[in-house]
Amino acid sequence: MITTELTYLTWATVFTALMWMPYILNMIIVRGLINAVGYSENPKPLAPWAARMKQAHSNAIENLVVFGLLVFVAQAAGANNETTGFACAIYFYARLVHCVAYTLGIPWVRTFAFAVGFVCQISLAAQILM
Repeated sequence: MITTELTYLTWATVFTALMWMPYILNMIIVRGLINAVGYSENPKPLAPWAARMKQAHSNAIENLVVFGLLVFVAQAAGANNETTGFACAIYFYARLVHCVAYTLGIPWVRTFAFAVGFVCQISLAAQILM
């Protein structure tokens, strides 16, 4: 049986894995297919929203590593409980909000969503270490 923690890790992973699609489509539209798949020396810039989404994607990957490892350690240690399940659910939704806010350029919401995700990671670590 899959746990709540692993379910939300899977959703966070799938979401992160798909985040590249919109900004790559923008890259193809802006630069053309040949230049988008090549290595042009002076590429045309992405639309501002696409550049921000690309940064949000990088941030999501960086945070997924930490989140995923904490989920796996909690699983291996048998430390998953109601708190870890709740933290994983909140983490997933915080990352969704973070991506949307980052892409749309909403700074305070983006920062708050990032902080919520970080608190969820700390919560997981605390449950493991207690």
